[in-house]
Order: sequence, then structure tokens, then C-alpha cells
Amino acid sequence: MSLYRYMRTLIFFDLPVIKASQRREYRRFVTMLKRNGFFMLQESVYVRMSLNQTAVDNVLEIIRENKPKEGSVAALTITERQFSSIEFIVGNLKTDVINSDERFIEL
Repeated sequence: MSLYRYMRTLIFFDLPVIKASQRREYRRFVTMLKRNGFFMLQESVYVRMSLNQTAVDNVLEIIRENKPKEGSVAALTITERQFSSIEFIVGNLKTDVINSDERFIEL
């Protein structure tokens, strides 16, 4: 089975954080993402790997059920091969993202 059947779901969001209630909503949303296997790619961009489209559909339903009251949230699903072609251009890269399409990576 090919590694390229895997998919990545990217969540992009822009949430207001002016009031205390908005900051609570922001923290609640980010915590929900982390509990569902997402990790931060950069500020307000989280990513998660899924095995197939069914898994993607399930996680997107969870996000819809937990969407913030204000702000915007967008989702983009791409293949693992497309994700592995990300090119980081600016600054020193300090991330937990493994930018490789190798099947076995020793950490």
C-alpha cells in the first residue's frame, strides 16, 4: 500500500481575541484541534494526517460541530505527496513537521 494514499487536512482560522469570551473560545477551539490529532504548522494553521477520505469526513464533522461563534475557519485536504512538496522559504525552520515522504523516519 502506498504512502501517498494518506491525506493531510489543513485548518486555517482567523478568530477574534479582543474580549475575554473570545479568547476562551479561541483556546477551546485550539484545544479541540489538538485533541483530534492536529498540530500547529504555523500560527492559526493546524494540520492532521488521515488514512482516507472517511477519516477526513469524520474529523471535518467534529470541526463543524465545534466551530467558534465568531471568526472564520477554512479546511483544505491534500494528499501526502502534495503536502511533502511544501517549501519553507523564510526564516529558520523550527517545527515538529517532518518534511519527508519516507516510510520510516528515525527520530
